[in-house]
Amino acid sequence: MSAQKDRYNTIAGEYEGEITEKRSRFIAYAVHIESEEDALKIIEAKKKQYWDARHNCYAYILGKDSSVLRFSDDGEPSGTAGKPILEVLKNKGLTDTLIVVTRYFGGVLLGTGGLIRAYTDSSLAAIAKAESEGGLKTMCLMQDIDIKTDYTLSGKVQYNLSEAGVLLKDTIYEEAVRFAAAVPLNEVGALIDKITDVTGGKAEIKKGDTGYFPLTK
Repeated sequence: MSAQKDRYNTIAGEYEGEITEKRSRFIAYAVHIESEEDALKIIEAKKKQYWDARHNCYAYILGKDSSVLRFSDDGEPSGTAGKPILEVLKNKGLTDTLIVVTRYFGGVLLGTGGLIRAYTDSSLAAIAKAESEGGLKTMCLMQDIDIKTDYTLSGKVQYNLSEAGVLLKDTIYEEAVRFAAAVPLNEVGALIDKITDVTGGKAEIKKGDTGYFPLTK
């Protein structure tokens, strides 16, 4: 079994961008997906939404290692639509992401170069919208860490967690203070050593499950 990839980039949510090229409208829709089933359902939904459009071309990449790559020209000349959309995803380093570009033909032929540019530019417009709204995320393989300490040392623990840029999930105030955090897997050992040092070994630290979470630094 291959080792898990420690981080990957994806889109969170759904975003739309549009351009007009010689009276043809290109409406790009970028969205996060978790499976090929998700992708195919969304593609079919877009075809129904834009039933009167000439083409609904798409590309998507799936998997933490970007191992699944699919694209379709949907009737456009081969290599002028789906592949340029796919190249945008690859160049942006995105996975678990689908882009569907709908074209309303404006009556003027664009030629091979024009089509490639239009499908590329419309896809980039949707990604730019996502980027401007904080929708591009770096997901990091992290491990849950539970830290329990008394109130006199809790400030030091909280400060060091903040400095490390970990994902603090919860802080529980009971007879002691408990911090539930997610730490990048390759930084767990160093953080435990640091917390042990600043608390003089008095903090109780337990490791938990691993999973992917948005990188906070």
